[in-house]
Amino acid sequence: MHVAVIGTGIVGSCTAAWLQRDGHQVTFFDPLEPGEACSFGNAGSLSPSACLPVGMPGMWKRVPSWLLDPLGPLTVRWRHAPVVLPWLVRMLRHSSREEVTRIATALRSLLVPIFDCYGPLLQDAQATDLVRRSGCLYVYSSREKAAQWAWGMGLRRSLGVQMRDVERDELEQLEPDLKGRFRFGILAPENGSTTDPSALVKALHAHCMARGAVHLRKRVAGFERQGRRVTGVRTDEGASLPVDGVVVAAGAWSGRLAAQLGSRVPLETQRGYHVTVRSSNLQLRHTVMAVENNLMVNPMAMGLRLAGTVEFAGLKAPPRYERAQALLRLGQQLFPHLDTSETTQWMGHRPCLPDSLPVVGRARSADNAWLAFGHGHMGMCMGASTGREVAHLVAGRPTQVNLAPFRPDRF
Repeated sequence: MHVAVIGTGIVGSCTAAWLQRDGHQVTFFDPLEPGEACSFGNAGSLSPSACLPVGMPGMWKRVPSWLLDPLGPLTVRWRHAPVVLPWLVRMLRHSSREEVTRIATALRSLLVPIFDCYGPLLQDAQATDLVRRSGCLYVYSSREKAAQWAWGMGLRRSLGVQMRDVERDELEQLEPDLKGRFRFGILAPENGSTTDPSALVKALHAHCMARGAVHLRKRVAGFERQGRRVTGVRTDEGASLPVDGVVVAAGAWSGRLAAQLGSRVPLETQRGYHVTVRSSNLQLRHTVMAVENNLMVNPMAMGLRLAGTVEFAGLKAPPRYERAQALLRLGQQLFPHLDTSETTQWMGHRPCLPDSLPVVGRARSADNAWLAFGHGHMGMCMGASTGREVAHLVAGRPTQVNLAPFRPDRF
């Protein structure tokens, strides 16, 4: 088949790579270079343990104070409030213990095969050096503070996540640069990360191109249809390319296209910020999640990346880089000796849905159109497994993951 893949982020590039392994011809549609949108600036985590949704039990008690703090961990631009507040209410409805358990179970199914699914793609692209399996440390100021997150950690363990308590002495041996700031940790040894998420996407995309893929740097406006089949992809310039099938993997820009294919989903952009400190005076060996500060710290090829803030302001509002500076200040508090003389900052659009589950499945009104978006802050984690499952759907094979929780019509 000739399959159009709309989007050249991590999900689109992995999907195309898996489709090519089945012998399909691929045409990418994306006005951007590969790995230059959300996939460029994420925290780079590849975490089988990252199965908890955004909405957690008791979160509703904290949301009002967060919304009043423009630099807090979750904020809403007031101009966007009429649009997003009903969405936030839907998210909170999914935050009961029963719902969180259901959602975490589904997320875990896509996270377990992270490295099995990335492995062949990275080998094909000769990019295995971009991924490491060094583990993740969840760190706390004390064991007593850690108890506040015990239910979620217990849920992770019940779903098969390997986690080991780390007391202060061992924590400081594992990561000397954490000395004096954290007194308790939990090690997730199966976790990994990428040293450069953008380079990883570019490598996968380049290998697809070397195997005959075409990248049309055009924005998709719509589709040509014959009954329940998509016969062509139409660009905003009016041109149309005949295709045998289409995969919508355009991240936060996927909602309009999915609606044209009969699947209306409540897609929002969870605007994420990061600061990358071009410093070599910290020698972290693991990715570090400072849970009380909601701060992910990942040593990368270009420096130390600090990420972990959420803003709802839509796709068009300009960045508010004060939020990135707030991350930098947190980093300075956690690592007082951090050299911050040279930094870069970024804002990107994470595609998210109120139940924290992505959409993976066939479009409602087209038999040869598939949807793969809405992975929130876990696109890098679930990109390869999503791509593998979409390739199964395109081929008509049974999937290896139960995709019922991710079906597009669940809303």
